[in-house]
Amino acid sequence: MASSIASPKKLRRVFVWELPVRIYHWLNALAIVALIATGYLIGNPPALLSASEASERFFFGWIKFIHFAAAYIFFFNFIFRIYWSFAGNKYAHWRNFLPISKQFFKDMWAVIRIDILLKKDTEHVAVGHNALAGFFYFLTFLAFILQSITGFALYANMSDWWFADLFSRAGWLFWNEEFAMRNWHHATMWFFIIFAMVHIYLVFYHDYVEGRGEISSMGGGWKFMEEEFFEKKEEKETKAK
Repeated sequence: MASSIASPKKLRRVFVWELPVRIYHWLNALAIVALIATGYLIGNPPALLSASEASERFFFGWIKFIHFAAAYIFFFNFIFRIYWSFAGNKYAHWRNFLPISKQFFKDMWAVIRIDILLKKDTEHVAVGHNALAGFFYFLTFLAFILQSITGFALYANMSDWWFADLFSRAGWLFWNEEFAMRNWHHATMWFFIIFAMVHIYLVFYHDYVEGRGEISSMGGGWKFMEEEFFEKKEEKETKAK
């Protein structure tokens, strides 16, 4: 009687995420958590009752300090990631994020069928970012820019450092209305909250369904891909020649 258990597939260990990308990822995650937590408190200050003198308490001062410090980490970490999209390996390259070809849109649709429509009759294999993830990271980069501009423009009124003052002239983008800048800054915060929830869910989903080390790859940099994937790829490249 033939066994119904499928034979295990041969896997190849592939180094995908370089150390700078992994550092960027976790530093960015920590900065965003700090910014969201402190930003929410800044927008909705809690009513704290205390019998001590106001001069002896610096609770809200620490909240703002953590927010501003995390903002600088967030900004310069983002600038470094832009640089690494040119200096890093092919999995970190900027082309993985911009829909500049028909194949990119085809790959996006293939991922939508799997992730959203939950089609079981199809599979899209991507060693690095899949096309849909790459496109949403591109939208996230745009949100980074908007959040940085509005945040530092609001901070410029409280800072005497030349760097923050560079953003003070960005007010014209929002009709020189500080209220409008605060609203955009607050709305973008919710974009990051929703993005983080979807991102974490999909990482666990793909790790469970595909079993290629999606979660651990952002710790050690390695993924495990089927040898069959590379054989098909090499065969396709050979025919193309």
